[in-house]
Amino acid sequence: MNMKFLVTPAVLLLAACATSLSEDEAQKQAVSMMKSSFKAQGQASLARLDQDEVQATCSKYPPGATITKDVADKIEKAQFAAIKYPAKLMGDWKAGERVAQIGTGFQFSDGPTAPVGANCYACHRMSKGEISYGTIGPSLYQFGKLRGTSQPIQQYTYGKIYNSNAYTACSNMPRFGHSKILTEAQMADLTALLLDPASPVNQ
Repeated sequence: MNMKFLVTPAVLLLAACATSLSEDEAQKQAVSMMKSSFKAQGQASLARLDQDEVQATCSKYPPGATITKDVADKIEKAQFAAIKYPAKLMGDWKAGERVAQIGTGFQFSDGPTAPVGANCYACHRMSKGEISYGTIGPSLYQFGKLRGTSQPIQQYTYGKIYNSNAYTACSNMPRFGHSKILTEAQMADLTALLLDPASPVNQ
């Protein structure tokens, strides 16, 4: 999984003042330092340090900064065009619940054969019975009950899981399909978890 990282203007300013470096030179040295200190281990490879165009663009905006509309539109259009939809958008919600609960995957502490999951509860509320969940992302409780299960809603839900930047530029949500974190079947199962009326998400 590629890693999005941000060297803030304050860090760059301190580095530039201390060494008389330009902002670009300070950025290059910071990236070089990270690459020399990170080691491939477990499921975490050094590829996570190589930013793609979207990550590099988003890293230019510090936390809380507003992305200009033209930049956001460009990102969303390109990322939306790259989504690959399966023939069947909804899988098994019970399998999707297992994927949502798994918190391992692509970390240095994960063994080569450890399962890779979505860890959805780290950022979202998803069911009435869950008492421990994150609030970085919006609540997904009753997601399908409020939206239905029409084909456009299935496509939106699968697409959002596949690549969140297709809908919200520089989203904090992992691009599960684009970055090959989850399989097509896992993403279809998560889509079912969110939309199936029998799922605990919609009770």
